[in-house]
Amino acid sequence: MAVPKRKTSPSRRGMRRSHDALTAPAFQECPNCGELRRPHNICQACGHYNGREIFATGA
Repeated sequence: MAVPKRKTSPSRRGMRRSHDALTAPAFQECPNCGELRRPHNICQACGHYNGREIFATGA
């Protein structure tokens, strides 16, 4: 069974974990209705994406 020869130092452990941090989700303003939406996703408020209406919302 493989066993480490030396204890992993806090510095090396921290460098390994440097990419594990969570990032806050990005939001953009919808150019059609002004609601906040995720990039590259259909706007849930108005149903538009890339300047086109993808689905009609019941208003």
